[in-house]
Amino acid sequence: MAAPEPQPEGSRSLSALLSGIAQAAFHGNADITEELLRDQLYPEAPPEEFRALRAKMGGLLQSIASADMDLNQLEAFLTAQTKKQGGITPDQAAVIAKFWKNHRTQIHESLVSQSRWDHGLKNMSWRVDLKSQLRHIDQINTPVAIVEMELGKNGQESEFLCLEFDEAKVSQMLKKLSEIEESMTLLTQAT
Repeated sequence: MAAPEPQPEGSRSLSALLSGIAQAAFHGNADITEELLRDQLYPEAPPEEFRALRAKMGGLLQSIASADMDLNQLEAFLTAQTKKQGGITPDQAAVIAKFWKNHRTQIHESLVSQSRWDHGLKNMSWRVDLKSQLRHIDQINTPVAIVEMELGKNGQESEFLCLEFDEAKVSQMLKKLSEIEESMTLLTQAT
């Protein structure tokens, strides 16, 4: 295995900046702030200059990630950025290309995970109770269904929803569920 080639100091800082931007933007790490990145990586840079660099690199990473660029697309994109006035230098393009090559999969998986709507029903329990105290005497001893649902994403804390249904509401809910089942059956038969 070949020894890693030494990187110029500016390349190392830029690579670390890209990692910090990715951690904050794509992986939801709120501990990575603009101030932290500036203090750690570019302490001598004036705040406005660093803010401009961070914004430029963040914008480029957003464009690259949202298009999920393959290496050919990335090369064309970065070449265009180096030729654009106010764009990036060839050295910066090389660092970005290397960063994307090494982090593309993790960033893509994180973006897919964030955009997926996968809150689901983890658990459901129910019971039937009789009301024993109410303002109106005619409602005493009427049955009610108590339904508790556990909702959430895997690996995250659940939310609990507790519902109370009288007989009419249970009938209405069963009717709606029956309509959903019919629609799903029609769709599966059509495909």
